[in-house]
Amino acid sequence: MAASLLPKLLYRSLTVTALLRSGARLQALKPLLTPAASVRVSVRAIAWLLSAAVSLAAATRYPVTGIVLQVDLPHRSFEATCAAIPGYMEAMAMPYAVLDTRELADLKAGAYVDFTLVVEKERSYAEGIHIHHYESAEREPLLARRLKLLEPPHATVHPGDGVPDFTLVDQTGRRVSLSQWAGKVVAVTFIYTSCPLPDYCFRLSNNFSQLNQRFAGRMGRDLVLLSISFDPVHDQPAVLAKYASTWKADPESWHFLTGPLADVKAVSRQFGLNFWQDDIYFTHSMHTLVIDRQRRLAADFEGNQVTARQLGDYLGVLISK
Repeated sequence: MAASLLPKLLYRSLTVTALLRSGARLQALKPLLTPAASVRVSVRAIAWLLSAAVSLAAATRYPVTGIVLQVDLPHRSFEATCAAIPGYMEAMAMPYAVLDTRELADLKAGAYVDFTLVVEKERSYAEGIHIHHYESAEREPLLARRLKLLEPPHATVHPGDGVPDFTLVDQTGRRVSLSQWAGKVVAVTFIYTSCPLPDYCFRLSNNFSQLNQRFAGRMGRDLVLLSISFDPVHDQPAVLAKYASTWKADPESWHFLTGPLADVKAVSRQFGLNFWQDDIYFTHSMHTLVIDRQRRLAADFEGNQVTARQLGDYLGVLISK
């Protein structure tokens, strides 16, 4: 008797369970199914639901920010140097796959991006890739508005464009020109020596200091650093030389540049950088530029969010080409 009831009990149990889990769609089908068919449908429905639940539970999502090093469309992937993901991985450069190649449509080397890293049991991939567009770095809205009102700069040089030659004076008093470093990778940033904020000019100079150490064997030969002051009235060569010594900068490979205000403005404006003196300090935007061996603008990193490691990873790829 008990044995004869078992199939019925199993059928009822599986059908009720499936109805509870799969909803009205299976309920509507029940009158059309034989007990055996209902059991098969119920089992499949439960299996599918359990599989989906396990898959969702196993997928972990992490927010990631980084700099794109290269894009590989045929293999639906890109390589990026990313900040550390707390509790998951250290900062590093690595490839990321995507499920949809449309995610890579506007992606280029040098782009600063944020995305979600999805990690499942058997695979991982990036989704929701968003190219980060820098906005004002100013903390005070009034200063930000003033910066926008003052001759809003329209960059005339964009990534991929050739960079016009310019001549300024370095910390030794020598006149130097961009063209003299033809065939080398040149990184450029803009600072002023009396900047009081640790996350502005100091951070940009510290990034260059770390690059100077990381590429010690290639400085001057493959890589040149330029730190251009937009306070040329104060930052004369002697002042720049003292500032450069705090960073242990070799004047043959890391040049701190100054010159007539009109010349400094001309250089900065072509990259869309603006600055304005307010009392003794400056309101300014921030750019770190990378110029390739063919004197083309390879990347323009706006703001102060790019780390020395990320910048170094990008330069490493460019130098190796």
